[in-house]
Amino acid sequence: MKIVQISDTHLSPSKTHFNDNWEPVARWIETVGADLVVHTGDLTIDGADQEDDIAFSVELIRRLPVPVLIVPGNHDVGHLPGSDQPVDAERLARWRKLVGPDYWVSDHGKWRLIGLNSLLLGLDDAEEEKQFQWLEQVLAERSGRRVALFAHKPLFVDDPAEGDTGYWSVRPRQRRRLYELMARSDVALHASGHLHWAWRGHHAGTDLLWAPPTSFIIDTLEREMPGERLVGGVLHHFGDEHIESEIVAVPGLKPYVIDHVIHEVYPHHARKLAEAAQ
Repeated sequence: MKIVQISDTHLSPSKTHFNDNWEPVARWIETVGADLVVHTGDLTIDGADQEDDIAFSVELIRRLPVPVLIVPGNHDVGHLPGSDQPVDAERLARWRKLVGPDYWVSDHGKWRLIGLNSLLLGLDDAEEEKQFQWLEQVLAERSGRRVALFAHKPLFVDDPAEGDTGYWSVRPRQRRRLYELMARSDVALHASGHLHWAWRGHHAGTDLLWAPPTSFIIDTLEREMPGERLVGGVLHHFGDEHIESEIVAVPGLKPYVIDHVIHEVYPHHARKLAEAAQ
């Protein structure tokens, strides 16, 4: 089975800065003969507040010639409490209405694919607990299948035991709970996006992968991360027991730099950066 993972497409009908990269991505997906596409979030530029962003982006995704599974990103449903766009019932309901479930399970032969809404991790509320209980159940009922997890946010950035990185990764308490579930559930892969860096690693028996964005790279606006700056996607080859994952610089993609247009795409973030620099 061949699965294409794409992430951080950042599509919008009104802020069209990165839309031109969608056609090369769609062409590449068709060319490689994927059986399934998994999108690991930030489908939109601002689906957290703009319903049109979600509707527009989903319409493009549904034109692909293969099935697509999607988990939301922070720009789709919001982020942690106290952020400018916190996850709330309205944002979750919008996603579920226009896209579908924000976490899901999909079986393919000897493999169970699980999509997580990583934006619920850190809410410390009923939505977070409901997803954890669901995850425990679908892992327990996998009937001998190996597991691949897909989520927007990575488990960690620099170190598996690091502290709270805030925006960038899963918070420590929720991360430890995921580690415990993964360790006893034959999880072969945890694949994510979010960071706009491409990286592969390994922790406690599980392969880790950050998919590159299809949209833009980040120059000096944010800190350096492990891995490589590129725009592209990932090819996952699922065998009977193992997964071979290849990070691909997709032909035809333009490596837009968010630093150049941050004031247009995310003006509030640009103002915050300017205030911090003063």
